[in-house]
Amino acid sequence: MREIEIAGGGLAGLSLGIGLRKRGVPVLVREAGAYPRHKVCGEFINGVTSETLEVLGILGIFKNALQHSRTRWWIHQREVLDIKMTRPALGMTRWEMDVALKDLFMAEGGELRTRDRVVREGREGLVWAAGRGGQKESTWLGLKGHFQGVPLRGGLEMHLGDGGYVGLTPITKDGNWLNVCALFKKRTLRAENLITAYLRACALDDLADRLEAGELKRSSLTGVSGLQLGVQGGTAGLCSLGDAERMIPPFTGNGMSMAFEAAECALQPLVDYAQGREWSECCAEVADAIESRFQKRVALALRLQRFIETAGGRRMLSLAARSGLLPFHWLHRQFS
Repeated sequence: MREIEIAGGGLAGLSLGIGLRKRGVPVLVREAGAYPRHKVCGEFINGVTSETLEVLGILGIFKNALQHSRTRWWIHQREVLDIKMTRPALGMTRWEMDVALKDLFMAEGGELRTRDRVVREGREGLVWAAGRGGQKESTWLGLKGHFQGVPLRGGLEMHLGDGGYVGLTPITKDGNWLNVCALFKKRTLRAENLITAYLRACALDDLADRLEAGELKRSSLTGVSGLQLGVQGGTAGLCSLGDAERMIPPFTGNGMSMAFEAAECALQPLVDYAQGREWSECCAEVADAIESRFQKRVALALRLQRFIETAGGRRMLSLAARSGLLPFHWLHRQFS
């Protein structure tokens, strides 16, 4: 049986590797970093089904995950939405999740090499799941950090401001620790706490005050720039998954779900390749499955992203939500 080589030991790469190993396929995962690590993400999974996790063989990892069933939205200091989600989101830090996936992959007999960079090239048997490519012209900056002693106002919080938005997610059952993940338009700011500095620049002063009353775990502060939302630039002959293939705007909370869903899309075609199918046919089937599953979802999210970037769009969103005209449940189903 042919070996599959996966560049990138994140959610898409490790979950795919586990699914392949459970089907007897030899797998090598090559990860440029090491474990455990912090990543810029909301640290909750909105959208993934138990069926997808079961197909990949990773459902057990989430048996003790937090269950988030409520979300509240603010525009500046005005609350515009407080609603129960159609399907609970799963809560777990990337620090825990990546390690759990790594350990399960190795327990299934997979080979893992850390601190091992791979040349991006289209070649037979290589799956690229090493994250998004850099976009120097991008105006976006992603920031994430863990805070202690900041009281949540219930459920998953989303705050929209002038030039950015931020989500707050509890990451412990007692609610004493929370994850703060934000997407901002880049500015020239220098501050000891860059997250709260950006919040004030976005006219989210109340939220900045609340975070400053708590304590930031400095080692958790992580940033990423050069973000390009939507479909990423491809390489001929390369089978790409997860953020390396396309990125959905983070306000949806759907990015981690898409990583697992993309692994599910690739699983059977790669098993077929390992058993003798032509590589080009495998890559085409994976690309078609990913396009079919994600094209409409990401296109809708990009339109909404452009809408909430503008002051007029935020005013319309606020009016629709407070009037009961915002089709939140329909929108939530599109991303879950």
